[in-house]
Amino acid sequence: MFWLFPALALGGCHLVLLDPSGDVARQQSDLMIASAVLMSLIIVPVLIAVGVIAWRYRASNKKAVYDAEWDHSTYLELIVWAAPLLIIMALGAMTWIGTHQLDPYRPLTRIAEGRSAHVKAKPLEVEVVSLKWKWLFIYPQYGIATVNELAAPVDRPIHFKLTSSDMMDSFFVPSLAGQIYTMPGMQTVLNAVINKPGDYDGFSANYSGHGFTDMRFRFHGLSAKGFDQWVAKVRASGHDLDRAAYEKLHKPSRDEPAHYYAQYASGLYDRILNRCVEPGQMCMSQMMAIDAGEAHAPRARHGADAMTAEPSSQAPAHDAAAH
Repeated sequence: MFWLFPALALGGCHLVLLDPSGDVARQQSDLMIASAVLMSLIIVPVLIAVGVIAWRYRASNKKAVYDAEWDHSTYLELIVWAAPLLIIMALGAMTWIGTHQLDPYRPLTRIAEGRSAHVKAKPLEVEVVSLKWKWLFIYPQYGIATVNELAAPVDRPIHFKLTSSDMMDSFFVPSLAGQIYTMPGMQTVLNAVINKPGDYDGFSANYSGHGFTDMRFRFHGLSAKGFDQWVAKVRASGHDLDRAAYEKLHKPSRDEPAHYYAQYASGLYDRILNRCVEPGQMCMSQMMAIDAGEAHAPRARHGADAMTAEPSSQAPAHDAAAH
């Protein structure tokens, strides 16, 4: 009867990783379950064989025959090596295919099993910024922004662009898709879709300091009409996420309540990504462009010098300029 207690204790739990509401997470769950089943085909028989052999050849079993001269069996060797090899080949093929199909950078080709993504349907664009210790979501198509609250229409592809203001975090909505890292000065991409209306948990899956445990948000899967109403509610908030408001938001805080911004400063996400929000800061993209220009400058000067030194020799001058 003792085995009933774990079953009863887990009866009220929602194993979201095994029963997600988004197609990408569903495919990842199916891949995980199929991999576990394949591995159990070799693990379970081995565990059973260990128990059988230990029982059969126990010291008190005088009927067990011990053959001191036995050292090889071709049939046993084939079973021992062929079965794991086939399983490893199947796992490798399944994982390789699944890894490419579920690449977070790959645009969605379907929104659910048997339902392809419409080519004309424009994905919902969401720019994600991880802060200390909260999440900023920017909707460039609607001109709004939110903190610690995310929403998307059901069955509409979502295209996330993600970065961080200070440290590495991990954006994770288990019902939607797998986790993906956010890093300062770098951008990651995630494509996903939610298929069922509801409220879902989102959080950071990477430790980032003492406020890490409060770095949570709510993700709302809404109907098309419900999403339009949510956007209207955000716009009605009247708050403006200008540079001064962002500087205030950027300060570390714990357990930040969800709040809305009816509009935000133009190019805010790109400035956060390029680490040039503060006035007078040079953006990383500008610095890299300058560095790239200086790297090519010596070659250009070398070509010009060669052309000047040998004006009558067209072929060498042409080669130098090409380099």
